[in-house]
Amino acid sequence: MQKQRSLLALIVVLIIAAIVVIVKFPVPLGLDLQGGSQLTIQVKPNEEIKRITERELEAVQTVVENRVNGLGVSEPVIQTVGQDQILVQLPGVNDPEQAERVLGGTAQLDFRRENAESRAFVNNRQQQIQGLLEEQQKLQSAKERDEKAIAANNAQIEAKIKEITELEAKLFERTGLTGKNLKYAQATPTQGSNWSVALEFDAKGGELFAQLTKELAGTGRRLGIFLDDKPISTPVVGQEFEKTGITGGRAEITGNFNFESANELALQLRGGALPVPVEIVENRTVGATLGRDSIQRSIYAGVGGLSLVLIFMVVYYRLPGLIADLALVIYALLTWATFALLGVTLTLPGIAGFILSIGMAVDANVLIFERTREELRAGKSLYRSVESGFYRAFSSILDSNVTTWIACAALFWLGSGLVKGFALTLALGVAMSMFTAITCSRTFLMLAIAIPSLRKPELYCPSLPASNKAQGAT
Repeated sequence: MQKQRSLLALIVVLIIAAIVVIVKFPVPLGLDLQGGSQLTIQVKPNEEIKRITERELEAVQTVVENRVNGLGVSEPVIQTVGQDQILVQLPGVNDPEQAERVLGGTAQLDFRRENAESRAFVNNRQQQIQGLLEEQQKLQSAKERDEKAIAANNAQIEAKIKEITELEAKLFERTGLTGKNLKYAQATPTQGSNWSVALEFDAKGGELFAQLTKELAGTGRRLGIFLDDKPISTPVVGQEFEKTGITGGRAEITGNFNFESANELALQLRGGALPVPVEIVENRTVGATLGRDSIQRSIYAGVGGLSLVLIFMVVYYRLPGLIADLALVIYALLTWATFALLGVTLTLPGIAGFILSIGMAVDANVLIFERTREELRAGKSLYRSVESGFYRAFSSILDSNVTTWIACAALFWLGSGLVKGFALTLALGVAMSMFTAITCSRTFLMLAIAIPSLRKPELYCPSLPASNKAQGAT
């Protein structure tokens, strides 16, 4: 009896803990229930890769998954569509433009050194621009303005600026230090509201970066940091690094970054560079209206089905049925709390798996109570019948649950997206149903038969012959 009281205390503690968890940690919802963003990514060939094969598609999918993981999205769906497209569903992401920026960029990072001859040429052109600007000021401040001269001077300035812009990419030559040498990238705050991206290289990358900065230190030539062949930062290396370069394998990308832009760049760099170009061909926000309707209908269906099951159990199994109903309520609380603790994202198939697992929990109780009735009809005492009912039904319950777990494992391993959600919720529900059926139902039944007024065999088996009722009550 002391053992049953201890188990009852444990069950009470678990119920209280489950209620606290459900209140504190709401279960996140999937795209079909709460809405979010859905993107279709078109994978394109380039000069090196003429045709998109399954290998390239899988490589792009891996990079996209890494970037999505950096966004912190729960239960994303990332799957290939056809021969050259990838479908990405992001529950709870209501900014599709941010998702497009993070997922659509190739993110090929490249560190380059500035060419000395080109630098001298650009300096000369910049001096010419400065002279033209000074001439412009003189023309505009003159008493008699020559509009034609001002227009001609403006045209010369624009031509020089365009010439420098076109030459800017040719100023820098590749050094072999690329994003492949990165270990980590993280957005970090700097002065004021500005942000930068801190980089950490692997061993080879650290050596290349030290050598590159040593070569450029004190020369005035810039270090070009390019992303997808576009310069995002061109710092000058200080003279203090001319002996050893910048060692330690760390660098920092500065620029006009706020938190969002710095974090997006860091996510792209951490996720890796896409091996081929991609294009976002569809980017839409999925509304949650259908989700709310589906949740409401699912709740109605679940509550209605559960109510019918509870009524049936009481009518057919009497006192054991009432105990089973109490165990089912405990099961629902504990299972929902488990979903919240493990961060399970609930989808419509997940709700279906949860409701189906309730049926599995009822099935375990049905097996136990039918075994108990058989023992009572065989003339055994109530206590022995209950004990034997749990003992003899356990192997059947275990076998049925193990086969269900095998099916869940196959669905989770081979399936994707919503199928995985169904498999996970069903597997967790079946595991919890075993606990409530074996532990909670048994504890409550043992406590019930310890009460003299509840020790009547007809409360457990209404059709029991009169001769067996006297034996069962002993």
